[in-house]
Parts: sequence; structure tokens; C-alpha cells
Amino acid sequence: MLVDSHCHINFEPLSEDTEGVIQRAHDMGVEHMLCVSVNMEDYPEVLALARSYDFIYASVGVHPNHDEGREPSTEELVELAQDPDVVAIGETGLDYFRSSGDMSWQKERFARHIHAGIESNRPLIIHTREAALDTMDMLQAEQASQCGGVMHCFAEDWKTAKRALDIGFYISFSGILTFKNAQDMREVAKKVPLDLLLVETDSPYLAPVPMRGKTNEPAFTTYVADMLAEVKGVSKEEIARATTDNFFNLFQAANRKQAA
Repeated sequence: MLVDSHCHINFEPLSEDTEGVIQRAHDMGVEHMLCVSVNMEDYPEVLALARSYDFIYASVGVHPNHDEGREPSTEELVELAQDPDVVAIGETGLDYFRSSGDMSWQKERFARHIHAGIESNRPLIIHTREAALDTMDMLQAEQASQCGGVMHCFAEDWKTAKRALDIGFYISFSGILTFKNAQDMREVAKKVPLDLLLVETDSPYLAPVPMRGKTNEPAFTTYVADMLAEVKGVSKEEIARATTDNFFNLFQAANRKQAA
């Protein structure tokens, strides 16, 4: 059994074929998935999916690049996280690739999300791009180790991974791990302890080899697991067992019920 620890199946075109997406995932052994919020406007769609399927979980939060729409307070995030189908806060973090100029607004949002994670006892889903140093500095300064979390779609160096691991965060690898030019990332994956690894798709983006050029979907988690097994020198079954256990150890509000 595998868990897609980060997907956006409420996004088009996946949202146009929800039952097909779920069936294909189950056919490939992907029996649970975490549908991640990126803004408050679409959050009801994310929550509706989690309420409709026992094996889908939701998060609540606003992506660091989202610069329109409603800005939730820490108090609102904490309140929404009390829903039994919400297992995490995020995705949140810092992204200096898509946004530029004064980043104080991103940092303020990030701090609110960290505080919400601590107050609600929900782990954080961290997005960082070209902002690794500031991201890690804020996680440490704001004491994010109190709630823990995951560095999602990890594409940074070992120094960043080590800092995250040292504060109790998990590292999640996506289809990027399978890319031809991702050898440095595979070297990082070799060093991450098996009990702190997760796998994900970040679908509908970043389809892994051999599905490059196609719309990514949770079923393709299997190809990430294949590569991770190769990199770690263990069986795919061991990767599946470890990453599934890790998911439920981190996201403790998730119900470990077998998928239908």
C-alpha cells in the first residue's frame, strides 16, 4: 500500500474524473491520499473530497504565492483544523521564485500558519523554492518543531534536508526524483533515514518518468516509490511499508482505514 502524501485532485483536469482518478490510484496500490489546500476560496472543494471518501484527507492553508483572495488569521486556521477530516496546516512556506520584491507579506503569512500548526496540533506542509535559508530560519525561530511537518516536493540540498530532519520534519519526494537531471536530489534521498521519508505526486503537476508529458495523478506515486527503492537499495515493498507508516505517524489525525 502507498500513500500519496500531497496531491491536488480538486484541480482540473483531475476534478473532471474524480472516480477514475481514485480507481486508477487503487489499481496501482495507492490507497490513501492527502488533498492539499492552496487558498481559502477552493478549500471547500478540498474538504468536500475528504468528507466524501474515508481514504482522502484534507489540509487547510494558503500557498505562499497566492496573492489574491481571503487571508485567514491564525485563529481561523486553528478553528478550521478542528474538523476531523483536516489533518494538516498548509501548504505554507516561502517562494522567492514566483514572487519578488518585499517578501514581508509571505513571511507574515508563514508565521501565522506555523502558529496555527502549533496551536491546533496539526503538522505543517512546507513549500519552499529559492528560499531555503529563510524558510528553515523561520521554522526554527517560530519553534515549528512543536508541531512538526513535512518538506513537500523536496528539491533542495543535503544541508537543508539535515536542518529539517534535525527539527523533526519529514522529507517528501515527488516525481522530480525520477528526472534525468535530478542526480543531486537522489544523492540527498540516499541520506534521508527511511523512517522520515514520504512519497507524493503534487499532481496534477510534475509527472514522473515514465509518464512525463502526461497529467500527473495519484496513481503515479508508484513510480516515485520505484525510484526511491532503487536509490535506497531496498525493495519497493519496504518503501511502501515505511512511507505509509511514516504518513500516519506524522498526520496522526488521519484515520488509517483501508481504502474501499
